[in-house]
Amino acid sequence: MISPQDGMWLAWGSWAMSWAAAAAWSDRATAGRGGREALIYYVPIVGGAVLMFGFGFDRFVPAALTWRIGAEAAWAMVALAVAGFLFAWWARLHLGRLWSSGVTRKEAHRVVDTGPYALVRHPIYTGLYVALAATALLRGTAPAALGAAAMAFGWYVKARIEERFLRQELGAEAYDAYARRVPMLVPFLRL
Repeated sequence: MISPQDGMWLAWGSWAMSWAAAAAWSDRATAGRGGREALIYYVPIVGGAVLMFGFGFDRFVPAALTWRIGAEAAWAMVALAVAGFLFAWWARLHLGRLWSSGVTRKEAHRVVDTGPYALVRHPIYTGLYVALAATALLRGTAPAALGAAAMAFGWYVKARIEERFLRQELGAEAYDAYARRVPMLVPFLRL
């Protein structure tokens, strides 16, 4: 039988591989942002991933910076992470060929405000935030929690860049009307 930690690794690995494989199922971009601006969000995401997953560094974490949850709670965190990934996948499938890993505009781009995009403007990040929180709680180390926070910060910055770009590319009036109706990351919560 696998451990909850192994289950979490399996969940993240399955999501990452399927997400990368699905990148081919996307239209070509007609405009985009990248370069140095992308470093603003990629650096905390990658650095956070190193902290979050440990990659062998866990043995150097002082005991005072760790905690443990019971097996049932640990499996609940795995289930919560899987639910977050499923929510992110729902959003990606709903976007269809408009999805992009970068900040880009596709030829037929429009404001998508149905499905998970009727609940939050960035449901992919919302799903990933759920998986991050569950993973940090399961991992049980301060570096994992710090890594989750760094990754969340990176995705938040990317979401803000995406919003600025979409306002510019799709029209401020259309995007602002959507932003007034739908919260950014947490359903029913206006921030």
